[in-house]
Order: sequence, then C-alpha cells, then structure tokens
Amino acid sequence: MEIAAQIVGLIVAVLVVTAIARRFDWSEPLCLVLAGVGASFVPGVPDYELHPEVVLLGLLPPLLYATAIRTSLVDIRRNRGPIGLLSVGLVAFTTIGVGLVTWLVIPGLPLAAGLALGAVVAPPDAVAATAVARRVGMPRRIVRILEGESLLNDASALVALRTAIAAIAGSVSLLEVGGDFLLAAGGGVLVGLIAGKVAYLLRARMEDPVLDTATSLVVPFAAYLAAEEIHGSGVLAVVIAGLMLGNHEPRMLSGSSRLANRLNWRTVQFLLENLVFLLIGLQLRRILEAAGRSELGIGALVGVCAAVLAATVLTRIAWMFAIGGIRRLLRGKAWPWSYSAVISWAGMRGVVTLAAAFVLPADTPHRAVLVLAAFVVVAGTLLLQGMTLPKLVRWLGLPPPDPAEDALQEAALLHDMTRAALDELEKVRRPEDPPEVVERLRDRLSHRSDSAWEQLGRQSELTETPSDVYTRLRREMLEAERVVLLEARSSGRVDDDVLRRVLEALDIEESMLTEPEDVDLDEERELSTPAATAGSCKHLAKAPDDTRPETPDGCEECLRDGGTWVHLRLCLECGHVGCCDSSVGKHATAHFHDTRHPVMRSYEPGETWRWCFVDANLG
Repeated sequence: MEIAAQIVGLIVAVLVVTAIARRFDWSEPLCLVLAGVGASFVPGVPDYELHPEVVLLGLLPPLLYATAIRTSLVDIRRNRGPIGLLSVGLVAFTTIGVGLVTWLVIPGLPLAAGLALGAVVAPPDAVAATAVARRVGMPRRIVRILEGESLLNDASALVALRTAIAAIAGSVSLLEVGGDFLLAAGGGVLVGLIAGKVAYLLRARMEDPVLDTATSLVVPFAAYLAAEEIHGSGVLAVVIAGLMLGNHEPRMLSGSSRLANRLNWRTVQFLLENLVFLLIGLQLRRILEAAGRSELGIGALVGVCAAVLAATVLTRIAWMFAIGGIRRLLRGKAWPWSYSAVISWAGMRGVVTLAAAFVLPADTPHRAVLVLAAFVVVAGTLLLQGMTLPKLVRWLGLPPPDPAEDALQEAALLHDMTRAALDELEKVRRPEDPPEVVERLRDRLSHRSDSAWEQLGRQSELTETPSDVYTRLRREMLEAERVVLLEARSSGRVDDDVLRRVLEALDIEESMLTEPEDVDLDEERELSTPAATAGSCKHLAKAPDDTRPETPDGCEECLRDGGTWVHLRLCLECGHVGCCDSSVGKHATAHFHDTRHPVMRSYEPGETWRWCFVDANLG
C-alpha cells in the first residue's frame, strides 16, 4: 500500500507541476527538477533511489521507442551527416575533453575515471532540448537534427562508458575499444532490424487495437534485452526497431489501431519523461550526503563541479563551430552560423546522464564526487541553457515554421489524394452501384480538399467559410444526437454494448471536425510555394509571374450576378478573376474549362502561389 501511495503521489506531483509550468510557459523539465530538489529536503518525503537498472531498462527503452516511432526516417537520412557528427563525433570529443578536465581538477583521479565521467555527461537529453525547440519555434531542420542526435547519442555514450569502466579495472587496448564499439553498434543494428521485422509481421496480422497496442508495448523491452544479451547496444536496437515500425505503421495498421497506438504512446511518454525529471531532483539530498563524505572540501567540490559543467558546455560549442568552419573551408558552404550557435546551446542533459553516473562501480575513485558533478551538469544545463535558449533563438532571429506554408502544403497534398481517390472510384464502381452513393463519396472528398484550401486567404470578407459553417452545424447536430443517446441509456431501453458502439462512432466523427486554424500572414512577405512542394511543368514554366486583373474588385461573374465568394484566383493568361472551388460559383475552375487557360495565381493578399489546372502542379 505504501509503494502504491508513493507512485500515486509522484504522478499527482508531475501533473500539478506540469500544469503550472504550461500555465506560465515555463520549461517543464526544469520546473520538475526544481520541484524534486525542493521536495528532497522536506521532512517526511520518502527517499527515492533512482536505481540505474530501473532507468536503463525500465524507462529508457519506452522513452526512446516513443520518440523513434514518431521520427521521420526520411529526415534521419536527409540529415545523416550532421546527426552522425553529433551522435558519434561529439560524444567522443566530449568524453575526451571533459575527461581530461576532470582528471586535472581532481587530485589522484585516474584518467579512465575522468573519461568515464566524460562519457556520462556526453549525451544531451532529447526531451529537454526538443521541448524547448518546439515551444520557441525553431527551424524544423534544427529540431530534426536534435531529435536524431538524441536517438543515437545514448548508444555511443553508453559504449564509451562501458569501455572507460573496463579501463578503470585494468588496461584496455585500442583494438579492444574498436572491437567493443563495432560489436555494440553491429549487434544493436542487427537485433533492431530483426525485432522490427518480427513485430511488423505480427502486428500486420492483428485487427484488434488492444492486442496491437499490447504488442507494441513489448517491442522496446524485447529489443533492448536481446541486444544486451549478445553485448550489443540495447539503445540502438530500440531506436532501429522504432524507426522501422514508425515508417511501416501507415501500411500495417488499421485506422483505429493507429489512433489507439498514438494516444497510448503519447500518454506513456508524457508520464515517464516527466516522472524522470522529478526523480532526478529527488536524488539531490542523497547525492550531497555521499559527496559530503569525500576528502575534498566544499570549496574543492564547488570548483570541480563548476569545471565539469563549463567543460561540458564549452566542448559542444567548440565542436559545433569547428565543424562549421571546416565545412566552409572544404566545401565552401555550410549551414548558417546561427544554426551552429543554437545547436551548440541546445545541450541540456537529463535522465541518461544521471542513470549512467550511478552505473559507475562502487570502488571507482571519488565516485560520490563524480556523481555530484554529473547532477550539477544536468541541473546546470537545464537552468543555464534551458532558460536562455528561447532568448537566443529570438535574438538570432531564426524563422519559426511558417503555418501558412504548412497550410499550403497540406492543401496541395489533400488535393492530390482526393484526385487519386476519385480516379480509383471511377475504376472500381460497378454499374449497379447507386448513383447517389457515388455522389455522396465525391462530395465528402471535395469537402475535405476544399476545407484545406479555405485555411489560406483568411482575409476573406466572409466571417465563416463553407467548411466553418459545416463544422459548426454538424457539432450542434452531434450534440443533439448525444442527448438522445444519453436519454436512451438513462431509460435502459438500449443495451450498453450498443450504446458504446454508437457513442464511439459519434466520437470518431467529432474528432474529425477539427476547428480551422487562422493562418496569420506577415503583411511584409508573400506566401509562395515551398521549394519542397513546388512542382514543375511546361505551363508553370511559361506562365508570367503576374497579370493585370480584369476585375480588381473581385470575381467577375459574382460581381455581375450579385454572388459572393470565399477566395479569389487570377488567370495568368488573360487576367480573369474567378472564385475558388469552395465558393458557390466555382468560377475559376469554370473559366479553365471554358478557355483551357492552364495557370492561375492566388488573388488573395499576401499570396503568390500558382496552380496548373492541366497537370495539377503547385508552383
């Protein structure tokens, strides 16, 4: 009963602290660590011991897996160079740099023990860095690089730590170090591939979302244990399996299984990662008591911790700017210096650092001092870098992801999907299929595509687009349906299984009625097609950039007939201004069918994207 009460108390504390941090837009990891530090000195608070096996086996695999299944394999491949330099090269550089500093500032410390601490503090924490990155709106490439680094650097750091611990016990040759690294990397990749393939074959045959979710919960632990059993990297095995399954998930799972899987893993990740930061803070009292028994005085302890923290921060900065300079010398180009500055400052440490510190053998010289230094690095980087990183991003003026460009990409993608679905409908429909059913399918697909285009050009004179009106009215209708369902439940005239099945259908439909987001366009810039989305065809290549509009005040036909429009489109061949497909008249498309003029441009303020009707290309 006491253990259950403690677990409930920890979860409640996590929920309260997280809610407060979000309310005031504070760093959640930092607030949780500080709350844990404060609670560790409160009389009566249980003495929570963060056992390394609990973290490395119980917490780390599901946290890494939850991140890996949401990480794009395409982005990992696209940024494999920077990710490799950070997850392997920077880990080795930090291990050596911090190890040498630790060896110099602690009298009598073996160099191997210093390198062990360097390996302990080498890997930044994924949660802390990306949480700040998403909150302040960093460029997506930086976020992808930080995510990729955090997935792979734990494996490199733990291999380096294993080698350093072996060196503390005796001599280790360079050949043994290389062999250990190759075994860990090769074994981890092999087991990860096998675990991912086996899980894919099993889950592809499961139709029950409950069984599928239960199977997914087993995968990270099975991959980790199997890899460690052959002395491979369990961390790397979990990451590889997660990346594989995340990449195959759209093809192997049903929609209901994907919804359940996504929600369950988000819940697991939220609870575990926040619980870990709270537990980190709760370790402070125990760590201070152990360090106080060291022969080093308080002044020396402060000096050691400050030196290790400074070395940890400065090695990352030196590595990033050195790599940037070398790439410019060799290739003549590299990412902007501002990217190097932000990535070098996004090096907050977390749970792996503290768990790895407790892995140090009990007979390690000055072990208590090394553990204290590791804790100072975790708390110091969360406080120093976590609090100042948002200000650095704003000071450097790095552009956040553009919601208008996202909306344009989404609209173009949904248009292509809708076109493919309608083509498939014409192929598979049978002569005896009711025409009204086919028309209903066409209307539903058109509504989805039009809704995406309506997110652009929100400066429209209409207060509500047709999709907005549909969403508002359907929500009111669903509420009326739910009232009837609840009355049927209260009266007991309908079986509970039937009620739950109908309620689930209502909930799924309601979840699809997403509220439209206002797309704020900067008045000083124009929304053009993102390079990754832009297509090319002979019509777009030949079309002029702009054409004088025949009716600058709006849609020619709507002005003539007294109609209204949602958004406006400009024909680049003749200057005709017509309304979009969400409008009643659909005059822009009608103009194309009448004249075969292929290219139009958005005639909304702040938008210059173009569209080819013939080839369905966005340019």
